[in-house]
Amino acid sequence: MIKVQKLYKAYSGINVLTDINLHVRKGEIFGIVGQSGAGKSTLLRCINGLETFDRGKMIVNDTDISLLSEKEIRLFRQKIGMIFQSFALLNRKTVLENVMLPMECWNYSRVKMQKRAEELLDLVGLSGKLQSLPHELSGGQKQRVAIARALTLEPDILLCDEATSALDPAITKSILELLAAVNRQMGITIVIVTHDMSVIKTACDRMAIITGNRIAVEGAVTDVFLEEPPDLIELVGRQEIVAPPGRSIIKLSIRDSEINQSFLYSFASSLRVDFSIVSANIEQLNQKSFGHLYLSVADENVAQTMAYCEQSGMECSVFLPAARAGGDRHVL
Repeated sequence: MIKVQKLYKAYSGINVLTDINLHVRKGEIFGIVGQSGAGKSTLLRCINGLETFDRGKMIVNDTDISLLSEKEIRLFRQKIGMIFQSFALLNRKTVLENVMLPMECWNYSRVKMQKRAEELLDLVGLSGKLQSLPHELSGGQKQRVAIARALTLEPDILLCDEATSALDPAITKSILELLAAVNRQMGITIVIVTHDMSVIKTACDRMAIITGNRIAVEGAVTDVFLEEPPDLIELVGRQEIVAPPGRSIIKLSIRDSEINQSFLYSFASSLRVDFSIVSANIEQLNQKSFGHLYLSVADENVAQTMAYCEQSGMECSVFLPAARAGGDRHVL
C-alpha cells in the first residue's frame, strides 16, 4: 500500500528525514511515533504529496508519486484523506456544509453531496448536528466532523496528524474507536502520527519509531513493546526495580493472559521455589494481554527457574546479581 525507500528531505540544508524506509500494509492501522521535531508530520505530508522530498521513492498504491504531474498529483490526493489536530473546519459553514466541501471542489451534484455527507455524519454519530456551526460543537464532535469530511471522496488511505492531541482521554478513546470502526467497515488503511504511546497501544496494528530523523524501529505493536528496544525506552522512560540482597530479578514476557495465568499456578505448585512478584506491567491490546512480569527469586534458584520458564514456553531473561550494598538496583 505505502512503500518508502531511502527517502531524504532537508530544509535549508538541515536534514529532517534521513534514509527513511517504511512499509505500511493495505488495510492496517499503522502508528508513527517520536519526539517533537523528529520528522513525523513531514513524513506524513510526503505520503500525500503535500511535501516534496529530495531523493528516494514514495510508492503509494503502486504509484511513484515523484513521477506525477501537477494534474496527476491532484487526482492522486483525491484518494487520501487527512485529519489534523486543529480540526480545520470553516466557522461560517454548518456541519453539513463542512463535510460537503471536498465534494464541491470536485463538482459533485448537490443531491449526491448531501446524500454522501448525511451518510457519513450518521456513521460518525452526528446525524442530529447537520445544521450546527463549529462553535456549537465540542472538541470531540469537531474531530468527528473532520473525519466525516476526510471520508467524502472515498479514500483508500486516511492520514491522522496528531488528531487526538487536543482532546481529553475519554474523547480520545471514542475517536480511536471510531477510527477502528472506519478501518473495519471500509477497509481503509490508516496512518496515525502521534507522540502519545497510549494511542499506539489502543489503535495500531504495527508501528514505527522515528529517532534522529530516521526510522529506528518498525514492527508489530506487541513485539515492539515486549522487546523494549532502546529507542522505545528513550521515549517511555525506564523502570527501576531493587533486588534484595541474595535475590535476582527474572523478567517474563506476557503474550497470552490465559497461558500465563496457568503458568503461574504451575510455577508455584510444581517448582516449589520461593518467589515474589515485584512488579507487573500488563496492558490490553486488541482484547489480548501483553507486557512484563518481574519475579524476585533467590540467587541459588535462578538457573532452575530459568530452565522451568523456558521448558514452559515462556519468554524470559534474568538480571544476575552483582556486588550488593543493601540491594541491587535493576534498571529495566
